[in-house]
Amino acid sequence: MSLVVYLAACVFGLSSVLLFRRPRTALRNPLTVSTCAAIVLGSLVFVCAAPLTLAAVNDLTGIPNFGAPLTYGMLSAYSCSLLILLINWRGGSRERVRRLVLRCVAAYGAVIVAIVVLFALADARTERLTDLDTYYATTPGLREMILLYLLGHSAAMLAMCAVCVKWGREVTGLLRAGLRLILTGALLDLLGFQAAKYAAVVARWSGHDMDFLSTTVAPPMASLGALICSAGFVLPRLLPAVVAQWRGYGENRTLRPLWTAVRFASTAPKPQARWWWLPQERLRWREVSIHDALLALAPYFDERVRLRALDEGLRAGRSAHRARIDAEAAMLAAATRRAAAQEPPLDAPSPYRLHATEVPGTSGLVELARALSRSPLDTGWRAGTVRAASPR
Repeated sequence: MSLVVYLAACVFGLSSVLLFRRPRTALRNPLTVSTCAAIVLGSLVFVCAAPLTLAAVNDLTGIPNFGAPLTYGMLSAYSCSLLILLINWRGGSRERVRRLVLRCVAAYGAVIVAIVVLFALADARTERLTDLDTYYATTPGLREMILLYLLGHSAAMLAMCAVCVKWGREVTGLLRAGLRLILTGALLDLLGFQAAKYAAVVARWSGHDMDFLSTTVAPPMASLGALICSAGFVLPRLLPAVVAQWRGYGENRTLRPLWTAVRFASTAPKPQARWWWLPQERLRWREVSIHDALLALAPYFDERVRLRALDEGLRAGRSAHRARIDAEAAMLAAATRRAAAQEPPLDAPSPYRLHATEVPGTSGLVELARALSRSPLDTGWRAGTVRAASPR
């Protein structure tokens, strides 16, 4: 059981690492900080609840069952962090957000203090690592402590469900998907973990034994619910970035033929190779370098080559835009061949501006790279891979 709980804690905590990958930026964003705090506290709850951790804490402190108030206090802190996350997610004036956050901290701080006091006043001499909730369900002091932590956690989960249902009607896209995941995780926590705990404790109060609900059913349901909740928190924040990086990777590969053709002419400073660069960073550097190379090759642009290729493309039935890009690719291929051979620039180079230099972003370069790959002068521009003196 401990291995499963530790694994859930690792997976749960990993999402906070992904959100906090840029600490300087993340620390200035209350939403990111509160999200990471909630996920980290959730991971610590799993770690503290593992039987191996409970046994180690009890041995270190010399107090039987000291791991129980530690775990319940950590769970209460996690519940508080969820409410703070919802407050920051909802937003509003700084004063209002601060006021609500302080109320949550005060309320759950009082719960944590009460848990510690009740444990200190109760008699819990027999160590129980997996069934403390049901074993001490009728013990004065511990009975109230168990009920208190359950009620505090239930309040947070019910508030989360209500907020997710309300906001789910107002938002769309990834945010709605994230809210649905959070709602699913919260319902699993309520109906799986907490309902099982309540049923097992109440059964003890009435003299029945339903301990399996607390020891067998509740832990995996809590783990699954927490993991789904973390996915809901992370999805709206990370998925757009992942999609952008994947798109950057694809565009980087598409630009490779164009970069291979013109790299010899680029005089842009080349930064040190960094294997940890993300695709978007690599794409930005390649975009700047290609534009620099195109500027250096401009004195070799032959207007006659472009017009001839444009006429051939139009006569072949291509669209005006497609014919234009293909003509630009043919002119660029001829220019790279002349520049790589260290021929002198043209006396009257074409004043024509490439489409790729007129549009923002990399879309124009991607079109030019694709056209260059299918250019009939393909064998000519490949000579541009030979290092030559700068055309400038």
